[in-house]
Amino acid sequence: MSTPAGAAVPQAPAGAAPAAAVPAAVPPAAVPAAPTAAPLCENCGAALTGRYCAACGQRREPPVHSLWHFLTVAFEDVTHADSRLWRTLWALLFKPGELTREFLDGRRARYLPPVRLYLVLSVVFFLWLAATAHTGEAAHLTPEARAAIAAARQQGAIVLVPGETAAAANGGADSSRAAGAPAGSATPQASAGGNVFDGDTQHCKLITYSGPWHATLQPLFRRSCEQAARDQGRSLGQSFLHNLPRAMFLFMPLLAGVMMLLYWHPRHYYVEHLLFLLHDHSFAFLAVLLAGILSTLLPFAATLIGWVTALYVAWYLFRSMRVMYRQGRLRTLAKLGVLSLVYLVAGALTVAATALYAFVTL
Repeated sequence: MSTPAGAAVPQAPAGAAPAAAVPAAVPPAAVPAAPTAAPLCENCGAALTGRYCAACGQRREPPVHSLWHFLTVAFEDVTHADSRLWRTLWALLFKPGELTREFLDGRRARYLPPVRLYLVLSVVFFLWLAATAHTGEAAHLTPEARAAIAAARQQGAIVLVPGETAAAANGGADSSRAAGAPAGSATPQASAGGNVFDGDTQHCKLITYSGPWHATLQPLFRRSCEQAARDQGRSLGQSFLHNLPRAMFLFMPLLAGVMMLLYWHPRHYYVEHLLFLLHDHSFAFLAVLLAGILSTLLPFAATLIGWVTALYVAWYLFRSMRVMYRQGRLRTLAKLGVLSLVYLVAGALTVAATALYAFVTL
């Protein structure tokens, strides 16, 4: 390119080094961003890398500032965050043996732990059983029994029925006398549908015991009898229902030993049988509980509901044994028969021992 005439061209001084080419614009150097501090778990102080703390397992949540936020979190806990509850109950009711199989195969995070599941369902079941025990007995008296009770009360007898206090029965008899009914003399109390504990403690003196620890147990038996007679057996029933869940919890480890004899080849660990029994008993509690509630809501179909529940429980046990132990139908059916027989005998002994313990500890 030519230089215009007359333009002054700067001359480099002699001996100077040639100047390096300078770019027209130099972009600023990229400055690395300061690393963002990882959030810390409010429970243990460990650094969080996800929604849950890797050290203690607590979920990361913002502080609760409003009622709406609190209700949103609570609703999420019930319906979404802890969906293990619904998944577990669905598998427990309609997929026999799957919970035990999944637990043994290592897929455990999606379901509730077996022991917690059993404890929760057993507590709910026995609470429901205790709440409906007295009212259910009185409601199932036949018309003939009700007529006999009414006739006995007209004669002046104090007849106790389940769920009725002695004062109420006495009031009924007194009202019948006030209406002009003849008052019978020393009429034996009718027992049609009635309570074996009639409030009279005199018969407790007839209890004799000559076995081991006679000096200790005989006064204890008499005292328990008098206590049960005074409250028409209510304390005995409550004590029995209070101790029955504990007896069942002790009964299952013994039954797991029988399972080891039935399934000795191929070998299974004792804990595998115990887990299987925990899940099957949890299912039985839930099935009977739902059947009881449904029968209360639909009393006209109570008999049908009972039969359907019994058949479904029997099929469920058979299917769960097949899924768990993976043996043929005939072999599984034979082992189920042996297990049912052992269960009935051992269960009856457990119930009798629980009733005796409840009576002694009144």
